[in-house]
Amino acid sequence: MDIWFSQMDTENVKTSIRVDKQLFSATSEYQRIDVFESKEFGKMIVLDGEIIFSEADEFIYNEMVVHVPMAVHPNVKRVLIIGGGDGGVARACIEYPEIETIDVVEPDELFVKVSREFFPETAKGFDDARVRITNADGLRFLRKYEDYYDLIINDSTDPFGHTEGLFTREFYGKCYRALKDDGIMVYQHGSPFYDEDEAAFRAMHRKVYKSFPISRVYQASIPTCPAGYWMFGFASKKYHPLRDFDPERWNRRGIKTWYYTTHLHRGAFMLPKYIEDLLKEEEKRK
Repeated sequence: MDIWFSQMDTENVKTSIRVDKQLFSATSEYQRIDVFESKEFGKMIVLDGEIIFSEADEFIYNEMVVHVPMAVHPNVKRVLIIGGGDGGVARACIEYPEIETIDVVEPDELFVKVSREFFPETAKGFDDARVRITNADGLRFLRKYEDYYDLIINDSTDPFGHTEGLFTREFYGKCYRALKDDGIMVYQHGSPFYDEDEAAFRAMHRKVYKSFPISRVYQASIPTCPAGYWMFGFASKKYHPLRDFDPERWNRRGIKTWYYTTHLHRGAFMLPKYIEDLLKEEEKRK
């Protein structure tokens, strides 16, 4: 008998993946967590019916949220990851010896436990001595800090539900306050390809654009994301993602990647016309 997992991307579109079996299912205080085994994507973790990552494509997301800002900022010592309960972003961060502390603020303790059990290769970033996990709300955590972090990565899953507060104007203002005067914030921006996602995409860019002097958007192709297309935001107090990009410095590190390259870095900021247009529209709004 065929067993299929289906993710509803819109009311009219769903992504379906044949699965061999379901490995885990439970509901935490925050969300329903499911783990499936599939032939095409390996193990997948699903939160409230949406695929968060699979073994086959998680490297794309994690490399793009870490290596892009690290190839721009010349001196990152303190990193804050908001969300990040699977450990993938932390795993990419520990490749950099100059980073001294990596704070992971993930409210859902069960999500961390499930990730450690079923995705040890992803969660092994938690085992580094520089990583500190705090089970707390990201916005409340941020309120305690000012002029402290060099890099903040918002790895929250969705602008709705229990993480909704991490996509507000207040949140971006608190990130700005918690960053040093040359700090960078990177966040997942979703995708505006489907009409029902466009409003959230527009609102997010408008809020960040008004909060930071430098605000750019970049892209990646991730098969298990809606439409297979995902975008990230790069917000900075000082550094521009292209003008201050130092490919020679980054390449000298010799970090092994499967997706990110310094050539791709530049190309990721070259956006389709329809996305350029809607971003410009939001930037002109008062």
